[in-house]
Amino acid sequence: MLIVWGPAQITLYNDGYAAMCGQRHPSAFGHPFRDLWHDIWDQVEPIISAAYAGQGTSMDDIEFVMHRNGYPEETHFAFSYTPVRDPWGTVLGMFCACTEQTAYVAARKAERSLRERFERVFELNPGGIAILSGPDHVFQYANEVYYSIIGTSREIIGKSVAEAVSEVVRQGYIDILDGVYLTGTPFVAKNLEIELNRGAAGEKQNRVIDLVYQPMVEDNGRVSGILVQALDVTELRAEQTKQELLSHELGHRLKNQLAMVQAIASQTLRNSTDLTSARARLSDRIAVLSAAHDVVLLGGIGASTVTQLVDQMLSLHDDALSPRISVSGTDIKVGTRPSLSLALILHELATNAIKYGALSTPEGRIAIGWEVAGPKSDRFKLVWTETGGPPAHEPRNAGSGMRLVNAGLNGTADCKVTFSFEPQGLVFVIDADLEGFQREH
Repeated sequence: MLIVWGPAQITLYNDGYAAMCGQRHPSAFGHPFRDLWHDIWDQVEPIISAAYAGQGTSMDDIEFVMHRNGYPEETHFAFSYTPVRDPWGTVLGMFCACTEQTAYVAARKAERSLRERFERVFELNPGGIAILSGPDHVFQYANEVYYSIIGTSREIIGKSVAEAVSEVVRQGYIDILDGVYLTGTPFVAKNLEIELNRGAAGEKQNRVIDLVYQPMVEDNGRVSGILVQALDVTELRAEQTKQELLSHELGHRLKNQLAMVQAIASQTLRNSTDLTSARARLSDRIAVLSAAHDVVLLGGIGASTVTQLVDQMLSLHDDALSPRISVSGTDIKVGTRPSLSLALILHELATNAIKYGALSTPEGRIAIGWEVAGPKSDRFKLVWTETGGPPAHEPRNAGSGMRLVNAGLNGTADCKVTFSFEPQGLVFVIDADLEGFQREH
C-alpha cells in the first residue's frame, strides 16, 4: 500500500509496494508519484486526478506495460484509489491498497491457451471426443464429431449423460461409466452396437462404434471425470462385411466357373470326331462363357439380365444392318449361375441354327421371346422359334451341345427344357422356377 500526499504528490509506500516498483526502489521513495510511474503516466494520471478531485476508483484487474526493470513487461494489478481528507473535507492526498497479480493472470492465460490448443486438437480429431465431470457424468465439452455421432440437434453441455442421451441408460452405458469413475479403470471396446435417437426428427438409428472411457485422475489420485473417445464405424464395418461377401462370392463363382469349363471341355472332346473341330468348338463355348461372366463382373452381384445375354448372342450371330433374329421380353434379372448356363444355351441354339436350322438359309428367321409366367408369376419362360428354314429333325445322336442344352439352367430347382421339331423349324422352350433363376448362389 502507499499514500500520495500534498500538491506535489509525494509518494510514501510500504515494503509490499516496494517489490512492485522493481529497480525504481528505493530512489522513488519520497518523490512525486509521476516520477515513479512516468512510463504509464497517461493511464495513471486520470485516476489519481479523480482521487484528488474527491472521486475514488477501484479495479479488479488493470493492465500496464511497465519498464520498471529496464525492459517492457505486461503487468496486472487489483487496486483502489481513495481520497484522503482533512476534518473539513478537503482532499489532502490519495491512499492506495494494491495487489499485483501478474503471475496469476499469466498462469490463467497459459491455462486458457493450453485449453484452446487441446480444443483445437480435439476438433481436428477424426473421432468424437467429450469430457464428463463428476459422478453424474455431466458434459463439459464435446467436439463436432461427437455431436454428429449422437445427433447434432441435441443440447448436452451442462447436462448429465443420462439426461442428454437418455436412450443409452437402458443399454447399460451409464453402468459402464459408473464403473470407470469408481474404479479408475479405463473401458475400451470395439464394434459396439448402440441405438441412438440421432435421426433428423430424433428417430432411432442403429450404429456401430469403437468406444473408450478414460478416467481423468487428479494429483491426489481421485477421479474427477471421464474422457470419452468414440468412433462411428458403421459404414466401415458394413463395407468390410460387403468385401468379405464379395470375396466369398468371387471364390464361389470361380469354383463354379472352373467346374463348368471342365464339364464343357469333357463333353466337347468326348463327342468330337477330330481335334480341329473339338478345338474350335471348345474355344467358342469358353468365349461365350467368358463374355457372360464379364456381364456379371461389370455390374456386380445380380447385374445380369436376360436382355443383356440375348444381346450378347445377337452380337455374335446376327447382322445388326440386316437382322434375322427378333426379340421380345422384359428386362428380367438373372442369378450368376443361371446366367452362365443361359448364355451357353443361346450360343448352342444359334450355332445349330447356322449349321442346320433357320439361319442356314437366306429366308430363315428366329424369334426369341421371354416372360415371367405361371398362375402365380413364379416361373421364367423363354421360347426360341425358328421359321423359314429347313424342316427340323431330331438328331439321332445327342452331341455335347445337345447335352448342354438339355441340362437346363444351372442353379434352378425346377427347370424343364422341351424341343419341338416342326416342319417349319425348331421350337425350343425353357421353363424354370423364377426364384432359382434369380437367386445368387
